[in-house]
Amino acid sequence: MSRLAGNNLRLRRGARAILNGIDMLVVTGEVVGLIGPNGAGKTTLLRALASLLPVDAGSVTLDDAGVDTLSATERARRIAYVEQSGTAAWPVSVVDLVGLGRLPHGRGLQRQSAADDAAVLTAMRATGTDALADRSIDTLSSGERSRVLLARALAGRPEILLLDEPVAALDPAQQLAVMELLQRLAGEGMGVIAVLHDLSLASRFCHRLVLMHEGRVLAEGTPDAVLRDEHLARAFAIQPLRGAADGQAFVLPWRRLK
Repeated sequence: MSRLAGNNLRLRRGARAILNGIDMLVVTGEVVGLIGPNGAGKTTLLRALASLLPVDAGSVTLDDAGVDTLSATERARRIAYVEQSGTAAWPVSVVDLVGLGRLPHGRGLQRQSAADDAAVLTAMRATGTDALADRSIDTLSSGERSRVLLARALAGRPEILLLDEPVAALDPAQQLAVMELLQRLAGEGMGVIAVLHDLSLASRFCHRLVLMHEGRVLAEGTPDAVLRDEHLARAFAIQPLRGAADGQAFVLPWRRLK
């Protein structure tokens, strides 16, 4: 089992504390939903966990070793990060872009091996992007591009997957498909942290939720424990509507409180 942990992470921008003593943990086998209002620090935290953003204090560890002590190649093999609204810098084909996810596995710019080809195909099938293989990335919709970038990350077969709003650009059916995929990946032994704004998806598909507010963790635990009325009122200033379907509770934002 692998563990990625942020320990007492602190980051300031001028007088504002973006991260104010954050502890964060994901282990292989679980999907953790990172929720909170705009400006709460979610993306900053995710980038710090991915070693893409230095912090003022605290540490990030992978299996108790400092992530900053790992080589860039080892980090890329073990941790994958998919940014919100990511794109490619040039009009490359989808299959070639997804193939870039295999670079940390040591072949550089040489021709991909059979194992690389298999990993790319598996990732594209899992994300429903295999039909887009020969398309240029700059011809895709934002939703299609989002799924291709997820496929690139999965092609590397990381232990830990960090996703910033992976369903934001997707239609409802694709949102469900991606969340089902994340659950399946966790069941196969991957650890997933996903920034989410859809509380119903977070409640249904995540094993744990971390609710951030003003740079701090306001609540952490099971979806039922985190999505309590008082937490949602403080973080989002909303009153939820609650219900159940197929034996599973759900919560919807329903009324603004101010």
